[in-house]
Order: sequence, then C-alpha cells, then structure tokens
Amino acid sequence: MKKLIPVVAFVAAALFSFAAFAADGVHKIAFHVDQNDPAVMNLALNNVQNVKKYYADKGEALVVEIVAYGPGLNMFIADKSPVKERIAAMSLEDPEMQFSACGNTMAAMKKKTGQDVVLISEAKVVESGVVRLTELQEEGYAYVKP
Repeated sequence: MKKLIPVVAFVAAALFSFAAFAADGVHKIAFHVDQNDPAVMNLALNNVQNVKKYYADKGEALVVEIVAYGPGLNMFIADKSPVKERIAAMSLEDPEMQFSACGNTMAAMKKKTGQDVVLISEAKVVESGVVRLTELQEEGYAYVKP
C-alpha cells in the first residue's frame, strides 16, 4: 500500500496539470534559479527557449515565469548579471515573459551591504521567491529547476 501512494500522487498531479492546461489552453511553466552560477542561469534560459520553440512549433500557447532568489538573484542584478543581454533579447521577443526577483533576498542583500539592489529593467520584485513559486504551482504552473 505504501508503494502505491506515490504512484497515486503522481497520477493525480499529472491529471491536475492536464486539467489546468485544458481549462485555458495555455501551458504554464515556472523556472526556478537559486544559484549564482552562469551555467545554471544559461541552462534555465536555454530551457525556456527550447520549450518556447517546442510549443510554438505545435501552435500552442505558453506562459513562462523565471523566479530567482538567494544567490540566484544575481541573474537579475544590473551590475552582476552574466545573462542580462540574453534576458533583454528574450524579453523583446516575448514581452509577456515574467522575471521575478525575490524581495526578501533583496532586503537581506541591502542589509548586508548597506546599498540598494538595482535590478535589470525586465525584472519585477515579488515579496518572496518561494511564495511566488508556490502560488504559480497552485495556479497550475509546471515547476522546473535546472
């Protein structure tokens, strides 16, 4: 019986994800970045581009949000981001794509350095990155952590 519970949970999650897609006809994916590693940041952006192409080729709609917190917030910090040019280009291609920066992480960085954290223009501040990822999953978004 104990072995059956994970299988049932997986099937229920898959059905819920399908139901969320079927309800509005849009695929929804939340990408999570929490590492200050250019390879991880580029992998997340590569994943976004690949999935966007996949669904575009099928003629299906897609909504993407990248949420960064902790050390991963460097992805969105104007003078530190190793991927800011890629984000700018991707944002021009898809103005609906969301780049969410954790306000809690920003506050901790400001407290530590005594300086404001300046984000790239594409990023918007959310109160908590973890809470934002939770909300997105509750709204039927698939979760990807590269």
